[in-house]
Amino acid sequence: MADYVAHHQHLEERLIQFGKEMPGPMTGFARLHKKAVEDGALSAKTKELMALAISITVHCEGCIVYHVHDAVAAGATRQELLETLGVGLLMSGGPGSIYVALAMDAIEQFLPQPD
Repeated sequence: MADYVAHHQHLEERLIQFGKEMPGPMTGFARLHKKAVEDGALSAKTKELMALAISITVHCEGCIVYHVHDAVAAGATRQELLETLGVGLLMSGGPGSIYVALAMDAIEQFLPQPD
């Protein structure tokens, strides 16, 4: 099983480095990301859950890591995360099931476990 907490940290560090070396594209993307997931008619949590489902359908492990992390930070519950994985599976079929399994690992690592 991958260490998704470390994976998230590594991605953050590399993207920060890229942003320093190529600020134009990263600054633009960072603004887009911030505006796309901020609260509006849909909550930031809902938007992160949508991004997680899409991450499964496009088979992007790094995206799964980011959006599980950010959905948990936005207050997503385990049940909300699991239902989101179900939608991702619906839209991606068999190949998506592998990414659902990876997302389950990420949920276990980012979502605080009850005592």
